[in-house]
Amino acid sequence: MSDVAVTVIKSAEGIEVGTELTWEYARKYNIPSAVIVNKVDNEHSKFFETIEIAKNRLSPDVSVVAFPASEGLNFNGVVDLIKMKLVTYGDAGSKKVALDDIPADLKEQADKLREELIEKVAESDEELMNKFFEEGTLSEDDLVKGIKKAIVEGTLVPAFPMAATKGVGANTFLDFVEKYFPSPADRKPIEAKMKDDGAPVEIKCDPSGETVLFIFKSLSEQHVGELSIFKVYSGTVTQGIDLVNTHKDKTERIGQLFILNGHNRTEVSSLKAGDIGAVVKLKDSHTGDTLCSKNFLVVLPEIEYPDPVIRMAVQPKAKGDEDKISAALHTAHEEEPTLISKYDPEISQTIIAGQGELQLNLAIKLLKDRYGVDVDLVEPRIPYRETIKGVCNDAEYKHKKQSGGRGQYGHVHLKLEPLPRGGGFEFVDAIVGGVVPGRFVPAVEKGLKEIMSKGILTGSQVVDVKVTLFDGTYHSVDSDEVSFKIAASQAFKKGFMEAKPVILEPIYDVEVKIPEEYMGDVMGDISSRRGKILGMESESPFQIIKAKVPLAELHKYSTQLRSLTSGRGMFKMSFSHYEEVPKEVETKIIEEYQKQKQEAAE
Repeated sequence: MSDVAVTVIKSAEGIEVGTELTWEYARKYNIPSAVIVNKVDNEHSKFFETIEIAKNRLSPDVSVVAFPASEGLNFNGVVDLIKMKLVTYGDAGSKKVALDDIPADLKEQADKLREELIEKVAESDEELMNKFFEEGTLSEDDLVKGIKKAIVEGTLVPAFPMAATKGVGANTFLDFVEKYFPSPADRKPIEAKMKDDGAPVEIKCDPSGETVLFIFKSLSEQHVGELSIFKVYSGTVTQGIDLVNTHKDKTERIGQLFILNGHNRTEVSSLKAGDIGAVVKLKDSHTGDTLCSKNFLVVLPEIEYPDPVIRMAVQPKAKGDEDKISAALHTAHEEEPTLISKYDPEISQTIIAGQGELQLNLAIKLLKDRYGVDVDLVEPRIPYRETIKGVCNDAEYKHKKQSGGRGQYGHVHLKLEPLPRGGGFEFVDAIVGGVVPGRFVPAVEKGLKEIMSKGILTGSQVVDVKVTLFDGTYHSVDSDEVSFKIAASQAFKKGFMEAKPVILEPIYDVEVKIPEEYMGDVMGDISSRRGKILGMESESPFQIIKAKVPLAELHKYSTQLRSLTSGRGMFKMSFSHYEEVPKEVETKIIEEYQKQKQEAAE
C-alpha cells in the first residue's frame, strides 16, 4: 500500500520497541525505506552512534544524506550532502531557512560522507560504477538518477537528522522526498489474480488503464457515516462511476470523492492511478475489498494482519446493552481490523482480542464516548471440556413422581465408555424387547445431549463419550418424554462420576521472538506457566522459542513478556489441542467453579 516506509529512531535512545518489527514488514513487502534520526536536540543525542546501530541491526545500506552541524540543545542546522550546503533553521514556527557554505570545521567530514554516499549510489548501477571508477565521482545528473534508482531497488536507505518539535531538518527531508522518493509509477507492477480463474495478472500504475482500487482503511464519522479510504492502483476513479466489489460480487456506485489532510476533506472530481482518496457511504464495501471495472475483474492481495496476542471478555455494566455492544464492536473492527470480537456460546461471553492492553482499553473508551455503552473488561472463562477415562457398566436412574392425577415415570440403565480424543458423542440404542418403547428413545438421547452441554464437574461441555441405553422400564400411563429425559440426564451424572472423570484444557502453540539476552528469563517464565518448551531457532538478532502452553496460563502474557524483555519481545499463539489437566490444578478449577456457583445462587 505504501510506496516508501520511513523509520523514525530517537537519537538518544536508539532502536526501541517495535522498530525492528516495522522494519521487517518493510523488508517483507520490498518497500523502499528511509531513516529519520529524531530528537537530535536532546542533550544526550548520539547521531552517528545511532546510525551505526541502524546499520548493524536494520540494514548495512543505511547511508547518511544529511548530518547535524551540532547536536544537543543548540541543534539548529544540518549539513546537506546533496546540495553540499549548511541549512540553518530559525526559531520553531518561524519557517526561516538559510543556505550557507559548509563551515571549515565540518568540510572535511562532509566531503568524506559525500564520497561514501556517492560510492554507495554507484554500487546500485553498473554504468554508474564504471563512471565512478573512471572519474572518481559522479555528476549531479548521475547522482540524482542513481539515488532514485538505488532507493527503489532497496540498495540505499537514506538517513536524516531531525528535531521534529522545532522543525529543524524537516525541510531538508521533505525536499529530498519530493526529488528522490519513488512515486507509485516508479514502483514495480503489483501482482493480482483474475476473479474467475485465479490466474496471476500484473496491475500497472497507469491512469489510462482499467480502474482498480483497494480499500485499506475505514473510518466511522458522526453525521457522515462510513468513510472508505482507498488507493487507486490503475485507471481513473470519477464521481458516479460504477465499480464491482470482487470480494462480494456487488456493484458499488462511487459518490463524493475526497482527498484527506488530517480531519480536513477536500472534494475532488476524480482520482488517478497512484492517488489515495476517500469515498463516503459505500453500501457493501469495507476494509480489504477490491473494487474494479466490470471489464477487468481482479482481486488484489489482501492485507495480512497479525494474530491477536491478548483476549478479554466484555461485561456490560447495564442489562440490555448487548445489541449496542455487538454493533459498536463490529464498527470498531471495520476501523481497526486487528481488533477482533465474537460471542463465544461455549463460555457465554463476548470476547475481544487484539495486539495489546492499550488497544483493548481504547476500544472500550470508544464504546463509551461514541455509543454511550459502559462495559468492563474481565478475564475470559476458559473453555474447559470434561470427559471420562474409565467405564461405567450400569448407570441406573428411576425418575418417579406422583402428585395427584397423572404422574411421571422414566427408568433407564446406561453404559458409559470413553471415546478417543476428538470422538465427540456416540449414542447406541441397545434396547431389546421394548422395555423402553421406541418413542421414548429420542428423549433419552436428547436428555444426554442437554446434560453433556451443561457439564458435571465445572459446567463445561462433556466430550468423547459413548453412551449405550441397554435396559429400563416404563409405565403405560405415567411415562412420557420429559420423564425419560430427566432419567437419562440423572443416570448420566451418576455414571459419569463413576467412570474416572477428568477435565481437559485447551493447549496453545506459542512462538516467542526475543533478543538472545532475555532467553533465560523468558524460558523460566514459560516453565512457570506449565509450558513445555519444544525447541529454539535463531533468526538474527532474535531467538525464537517454540512451546505448548495451557490457555489458562496465557492471560495477559503479552504484558508480562514486554516487562521481561524491556518491550522487545513478541509472540504469537494458536490453538493446538485439548489435554488432561493435572490433578492439583483440576481440584482448584472445581473448587473455583463451586464457589462461583454458590455466589450466583446467593
